[in-house]
Amino acid sequence: MSDRPKGDATAGARLFRTRCGLCHTTLEGAPNKVGPNLHGMMGKKSGQVAEGYPYTKATVQKDITWDEQTLYDFLENPKKYIPGTKMAFAGFKRPKDRADVIAYIKEETK
Repeated sequence: MSDRPKGDATAGARLFRTRCGLCHTTLEGAPNKVGPNLHGMMGKKSGQVAEGYPYTKATVQKDITWDEQTLYDFLENPKKYIPGTKMAFAGFKRPKDRADVIAYIKEETK
């Protein structure tokens, strides 16, 4: 069992808009941006979330399934979790911020 804090999707929406939204979208059918569209990501394998997005070899080879725990671990320090990722974001150091963004992503990408 994880000791992750409970996420707040409203707080996560604010964080997503300011920290993630420049590179990602959660809208179904929207085009990829600098980063992949995250709609429907939960339950998919790394490197297989957004059709047509040019994922790095490292992301594809990580071969994880995105769920709350893998996303929580990834969002702390993306470059450490997937060495070779092209994601430039340094990560959310505060556990509550990660939990909030995950709550938002889960709600918005069903």
